Amino acid sequence: MSRSDPTDNVLAAIASIFDQTAHHREPEKPAVEEKPVAPEMVEAGGYQKVGPGPIAAIRFKWTVRREAHNQYFVDETIGENSAPVVSGPLTGDAAIRFVDDREREARQRFEQLKNEMAGRGAAARLVRKDAGEM
Repeated sequence: MSRSDPTDNVLAAIASIFDQTAHHREPEKPAVEEKPVAPEMVEAGGYQKVGPGPIAAIRFKWTVRREAHNQYFVDETIGENSAPVVSGPLTGDAAIRFVDDREREARQRFEQLKNEMAGRGAAARLVRKDAGEM
């Protein structure tokens, strides 16, 4: 009997969760093209975005704060109780672009991971099906 990697079991379990929720969801609507917000329309101080993911304890959050002399800093945290990683000083426009870029990158990585896990889940189902037919 061969030993399987525990990571494969965990990934298969997570993928099956995604698979189950995909069957119960409404059909996805076509993605709406996001238009960049003109910097003069958004105040940088207090600007924030939250990353994707089903678990708040590991979700990224970026918040712009304004300090003296119109300097802005971005606090990047993971979950509710983490110490922030601070980036700056930045201009207001640069701080907003930084937050938008980080959130977009996190969303792309999340989608890539989700797709990879779904692929592994499908492979695990095939392995289980093959093992059951023997």
